[in-house]
Amino acid sequence: MGNIHRPRRGSLAFSPRKRAKSQVPSISTWPETTESRLLGFAGYKAGMTHVLMVDDRPKGLSEGMEIVVPVTVIETPPLRIIGVRVYSRDTYGLNPATEAWAGNIDDDVNRRTRTPKNEKGIEHLTQLAEDGEISDVRAIVATRPSLVSGVDSKKPEIMEIAIGGTDVAAKLEYITPLMGKEINVNEVYRTGQLIDVVAVTKGKGTQGAIKRWGIQLQKGKHSRTGKRRHIGNLGPWHPHRVRWSVPQTGQMGYFRRTEYNKRILKIGEDGREVTPAGGFLKYGVARNQYILIKGSVPGPSRRLIRMRDPIRPSNIPQTEPELVHVSVASKQGV
Repeated sequence: MGNIHRPRRGSLAFSPRKRAKSQVPSISTWPETTESRLLGFAGYKAGMTHVLMVDDRPKGLSEGMEIVVPVTVIETPPLRIIGVRVYSRDTYGLNPATEAWAGNIDDDVNRRTRTPKNEKGIEHLTQLAEDGEISDVRAIVATRPSLVSGVDSKKPEIMEIAIGGTDVAAKLEYITPLMGKEINVNEVYRTGQLIDVVAVTKGKGTQGAIKRWGIQLQKGKHSRTGKRRHIGNLGPWHPHRVRWSVPQTGQMGYFRRTEYNKRILKIGEDGREVTPAGGFLKYGVARNQYILIKGSVPGPSRRLIRMRDPIRPSNIPQTEPELVHVSVASKQGV
C-alpha cells in the first residue's frame, strides 16, 4: 500500500484567521504618484455578469479574437469629501497630527455620522505645511448609501483615501477646493486602468477542520471511534503544546483580503444599462455610476468594496479595451 500523503490546503500566511474588525477595510499602504488626485475610491458590489470583448493580451493565443470574460459590477455613487487629516513623521513612522472638517457638509451626513464641528479651517493646515510639520495629507470621505437601492443601511461609511502629488503643498492645493463637495469615479479612474481591490470576504461562521483547512477524512480503521471529520492528533509530545499550525475548528470567512491588479473594463454613467433582467440577485437594480472589473472580487453582494491604485502593477495592458457586448440576461435562475 502506498504512502497516503497530501500537503496542506490553505495558506498559513493568513493566520490567525480571525474575523475582520469592520466591514470598512482599512488601507495602510498607498502608492506614490506625481499626479494630484485621489488614489482610491469605494463602491458596492452589485453582482457578476459577462462581457464579450476583443482579446488585447499581447502574444496570447486568442489575441485579436472575441472572448467571453466574467466581470464584477460595482455600483459607485459619488463620494463626499468631508475633511482632511494630516500626518507628521517620526522614527516610528506616520502619526496623525490634526485634521480639518468641511463646514458645508449636508444634513444627511451630519445626522447619520455626527462629524465634528469645523473649529479650524484648512488654512491652518496650510500654515503647518509651510512650517514643515506635515509629511502626508489624506482625504476623509463619506459614502452615499442612501443613493443605492440594493443596500439596506443608510449610514455613510467614513474612510481615509490618500492623495497623490509631488509634495504636501500640491496635495493641499488639490484638496482645498473639493472640501464638502462630491467626486465621481470617472474623476479618479479611467477605463483600462489596473487597481487593487480591498474588501471583507463572505462570512461562513465556525467551521471544522475538514472544511476550514481541507484535511482528509479519517480512513478505515482510523475512524472506528465514529469520528471521521477531525485531525489524527494534535502534534508530538515535544514541544509539549499544541502548535498554532495545527488545523483546528474556528472562524471561516469574513476576512479582510486584497486582490492585486484587477483591470477596469468599463466605467458607465447609468447602472441600468448593465443590470440583468429582473435585477441583480439579492441586490436589485443599479442606478448610479458603475465600473466593470475583470474577474471576481471578495465579498458577497451589497458589500462595500474599496479600490486603490496598484501598489505593485504588473505588465497587464492598461489600454482601453474594446467591449463588443455586455450580457444583461437574467441571473435569477442561476
